[in-house]
Amino acid sequence: MSEVQEIRVHAEVAEALAEGRPVVALESAIIAHGLPRPESLPIARELEEAVRAGGAVPATIAVVDGVPHVGLGDGALEQIAAGDGVHKASVRDLAVVCARGATGATTVAATAHLAALAGIGVVATGGLGGVHRGARETWDESADLACLARTQIVVVCAGVKSILDVGATLERLETASVTLLGYRSDRFAGFYLSDSGFPVPWRVESAQEIARIMRARTHVGHHGAIVVANPLSADEQLDPEQHDRVLARALEAAEAAKVVGKDITPFLLEFFHRETGGTSLQVNVRLVRRNAHLAAQVAAAAMSTFCPGRPRRNDSQRRWVDRPGTENDAIPRDDGPPRCRYVPQNVR
Repeated sequence: MSEVQEIRVHAEVAEALAEGRPVVALESAIIAHGLPRPESLPIARELEEAVRAGGAVPATIAVVDGVPHVGLGDGALEQIAAGDGVHKASVRDLAVVCARGATGATTVAATAHLAALAGIGVVATGGLGGVHRGARETWDESADLACLARTQIVVVCAGVKSILDVGATLERLETASVTLLGYRSDRFAGFYLSDSGFPVPWRVESAQEIARIMRARTHVGHHGAIVVANPLSADEQLDPEQHDRVLARALEAAEAAKVVGKDITPFLLEFFHRETGGTSLQVNVRLVRRNAHLAAQVAAAAMSTFCPGRPRRNDSQRRWVDRPGTENDAIPRDDGPPRCRYVPQNVR
């Protein structure tokens, strides 16, 4: 067992937070477990560039050698993308991975949790986890849902992964009081598909409108997440008939191989990639890139909404920056009043 260290925030991310510039957190489980190698590393860099193109600083989150990192350097990103010995880490796994000095790629839940601790209010991902098919017998449900119920964060996604029970997942999100918005659509995004077959309760038209909802959430004391479902256009989606055929075969293959728990999603995504000849990967990358860009716009709009030109002090959050000249060490930074930045109100 190793000594557990504080969360380490990359210098660029820490500087952006201190200066009140927008930051978007990116999950790393998609890099290590959701994308095939060797494509995963260039795609990870492409997603960070999509955030920059949208006007924000990217902060890919992972646990590296027992230390939670908010923002990764090139070496750490390569280590995660290599995938060898990289655990899939949800919130429940963080303490164990850290205590053992191991490396873990964070799920949506763990990414949102660590992002909120660091003072980042927006996360971009591909598709949310949710209630698995057959959950009436297995009780298999992603920890993403419980985390979203208690973490004041915005998650921009392409809906719930279409390999899951979308209807049951939407019911659980409603029960958990998670705010659900459809970006320029009245239909809930279906991950590979433009339309999951279900409506959304609220439609929004702009990043600025989402930012106003974020501000209102604070005023009314709602401490849960806002999920922004950003659908692909019809000409960008996977062919629906092909999707349904491959999904049926994928579920049969998973049952035959007795794949369960946290291994089921990587198994099904890899099955899709193989059986569609890589088309599903292209769609996956396209949707995550779009989500990263929109998340950056939301983060920028949130900074303007929460901080209209006037610095605001918040002493409840501790900021960390990398020690100059080193890659691994970090020190607390207390060199003057922090400038305004969006700070999630709770992580329970």
